[in-house]
Amino acid sequence: MARASSGLAYPERFYAAAAYVGFGGSPNSSSTSVISKFPNDVALLLYGLYQQATVGPCDVPKPRVWNAVEHGKWTSWDGLGNMASTEAMRLFVKLLEEEDPAWYSRVPEIVAEPIVDVEMNVPKPKLDSITSNGNSHAEPVSTSAENGNMLETQDKDVISEGLGTINIYDQWIAPSVSGQRPRPRYEHGAAVVQEKMYIFGGNHNGRYVSDLQVLDLKSLTWSKIEAKGAADSQNSSTAVILVPCAGHSLVSCGNKIISIAGHTKDPSESVTVKEFDPQTCTWSNLRTYGKPPVARGGQSVTLVGTSLVMFGGEDAKRSLLNDLHILDLETMTWDEIDAVGVPPSPRSAHAAAVHAERYLLIFGGGSHAACFNDLHVLDLQSMEWSRPKQQGVVPSPRAGHAGVTVGENWFIVGGGDNKNGVSETLVLNMSTLVWSVVTTVEGRVPMASEGLSLAVSSYMGEDILVSFGGYNGRYSNEVYALKPSHKSALQSKMLETPASGSAAGLLPMTNASRDVEPDYEADQDAKVREIVVDNMDSEPLNIKSDATDERLIASIKAQKEELEAALSKEESQLAAEQSRCFKLEVEIAELRQKLQTMEALQKEVELLQRQKAASEEQAALNAKQRQSSGGVWGWLAGSPPESSSS
Repeated sequence: MARASSGLAYPERFYAAAAYVGFGGSPNSSSTSVISKFPNDVALLLYGLYQQATVGPCDVPKPRVWNAVEHGKWTSWDGLGNMASTEAMRLFVKLLEEEDPAWYSRVPEIVAEPIVDVEMNVPKPKLDSITSNGNSHAEPVSTSAENGNMLETQDKDVISEGLGTINIYDQWIAPSVSGQRPRPRYEHGAAVVQEKMYIFGGNHNGRYVSDLQVLDLKSLTWSKIEAKGAADSQNSSTAVILVPCAGHSLVSCGNKIISIAGHTKDPSESVTVKEFDPQTCTWSNLRTYGKPPVARGGQSVTLVGTSLVMFGGEDAKRSLLNDLHILDLETMTWDEIDAVGVPPSPRSAHAAAVHAERYLLIFGGGSHAACFNDLHVLDLQSMEWSRPKQQGVVPSPRAGHAGVTVGENWFIVGGGDNKNGVSETLVLNMSTLVWSVVTTVEGRVPMASEGLSLAVSSYMGEDILVSFGGYNGRYSNEVYALKPSHKSALQSKMLETPASGSAAGLLPMTNASRDVEPDYEADQDAKVREIVVDNMDSEPLNIKSDATDERLIASIKAQKEELEAALSKEESQLAAEQSRCFKLEVEIAELRQKLQTMEALQKEVELLQRQKAASEEQAALNAKQRQSSGGVWGWLAGSPPESSSS
């Protein structure tokens, strides 16, 4: 039995990390020299975070005597400002894990900590053969265990031949893959185009990467793509230099892939949008119009029709966001949306999905201090947020999870809460908002990781979930697959729960629906209870419920008509006011133009008046001089005086 850093709670986890680095440990401990292995900037940041966590904000004066090391230490600590101690602890551990992912395996040499019951580095057991039990699907014969990188599976044939022969439902399988695997990573992007899964970017050992890898989902063969930048052209695409990034979003649009936003070493002011063409293996920068969102990472980007809907994330200054932006892919124009209702709190590393091309669902995510398990719905027609009631198995808080939709089911995999990785794979029926557990993995495996990717493929008409990468104390480059079952067990559980309360969260939240919603839910709940209890004598109840439905529908239609009439009147008034305002703006513009013209003419008149006055003054001065000295000037010129006639 070994220990996992993800299972150690704060502040013990921080003190274990600090002791390993060399802060707060015994002077004779060998760990005191560990910090010298880090780059100078990392070592100084670790020092500042340790001081912030243990002492608090810096209140010591700046060193007077010049010493580069002491000045660097003071600057690192003072630059953290009033950061909370708990946040400094979390960042200290996160920075250490990025720089030295295997640090925790050496903690026992430094500090004794509670043991977490997690199996690690156990020998890989042999796979037992599967005996037939009469069912068309093989049954599992062994539980999953971790062997460092590989999740043991139940069927040797499944392992050896790939996605096409997976015949075990609702279990994560690690299929056999060929080719050179990508470097382990997390916070990368994944997208499927024509039965190929493309992996771009990510975080590897604390460093952003920019390579592009592809997994052929038919043969399960990895290969690296030597992509090139597109030449400048008339279609607003310019040559692109790939910048290493992580926390970006990769979205397949037709036969092309769009990469949007993401954390980079030298972030730009606004998000960048790039496009990859698998046919030509070229990247292009896409020029956008309107006001682009501020640069960020950890956001969600969801394809809805011909638009990309972006929500939340974390900017380069580590400020969490909950803004909403839409990029129209036909006009490549950004539009910032000011939706009504209460939006989700600022967050990053959440999951998003779209249902019925109308409802945007946001689940989970994290802030600097906590993780969430809330579910929010945005009606993309009315642009109104709501927070519906969740049914079934309520998920635990998590961030860094991945999600993918199959029909009306939304599968959620992985994530963590800064203490443990989440082992359950969940599914949400987006029509009824009922959560169910699909399966649970055991041990410290990549399926219980943060920053993993999840995509969906198909084989012989059946959907298959494909996961890659992740981080749970170590970086992963493993591929896992799960075939969701189409059994009715989950549906029967959904039918046992009245659906009106959950489905109401997905209805357009107009004023009319808010006014009638409580009575409507009460009537619907009563109707369901009556039908369940008196199922054998349901005819009168059906008549009653039909009459109730007709009255409710008539009432809702009447209120809808009233609201539409009022809205039409308001729109006409608004249009009239807008027209009047437009005319006033035109008149103001014309008056301003006339005023500017008059001011220019006035300046010209003043200038002419000054010139005229100066000219008249000069002429008078010249005339006066001629009158007073004309005779003298003539004598000097030698002209003889006039003689008198005799």
